[in-house]
Amino acid sequence: MPIDDVLHAGPPATPLVEAVLDLVRERIRARFGESGLDWDAFALTAADDLVTREDIESVEARILASGHRFDWSARVSVTERPEAHKPDGTASEASTGFTHPEAPSGDADGDGKALRGLGDNVVRYPTDIVGQALYVRSNERVMELLSSGVPTGAIAIIDDSGGTLTAPIIDQFAGVVCAGGSVRSHLGILTREYNIPCLMNAKVAGIREGDRISVEVSAPAKTTEDYQKGVERVARVWVIGEAA
Repeated sequence: MPIDDVLHAGPPATPLVEAVLDLVRERIRARFGESGLDWDAFALTAADDLVTREDIESVEARILASGHRFDWSARVSVTERPEAHKPDGTASEASTGFTHPEAPSGDADGDGKALRGLGDNVVRYPTDIVGQALYVRSNERVMELLSSGVPTGAIAIIDDSGGTLTAPIIDQFAGVVCAGGSVRSHLGILTREYNIPCLMNAKVAGIREGDRISVEVSAPAKTTEDYQKGVERVARVWVIGEAA
């Protein structure tokens, strides 16, 4: 079937795009076989009538029933900013995070707070938030947390600025620190709507799963004008107690 040649028109796309193309081809192949027409007649005169809205809705339903729905936004930040998402050694997601080369760090001060990062504050709150660091970077981790529940007071550290990966559990976070995007990203909008303190475009390093962290959401919020004028307006992230 001529539509199969599309597969060779360029390099493979993202898993989500490839999955959609495969399902669309499957439906068109079935309708083409049922039509009894040659390809030109089918493609040029009959496809609009023979490929129905129900066919396309069935493709959507199958995509939504699969893990493919998370692939695009889970990968885009890593693709656009790979230097911000390097795994720390070879440890698993449950015990390590990413190390940004520009992340600030410092020894613990008199209050026991050790600087470990900074980011763009989405909304200014009266007081800073404190909680345990929870890395959420994969579909598998989201499924695990959907089943077991997000620990009370968890501050999610993620790199999915689109918000799709963590959407099913976002309302359970006490706060979010995201290594990608800006305050105008979809995740920034979602956290604002859910009234969840959030830093975007965060540069962090040296934070382990389970560390007790403090996020300076009392800092001024970053604005669109700040981005346009290149104004540096950041909020800090501290480790105030290391994981056992």
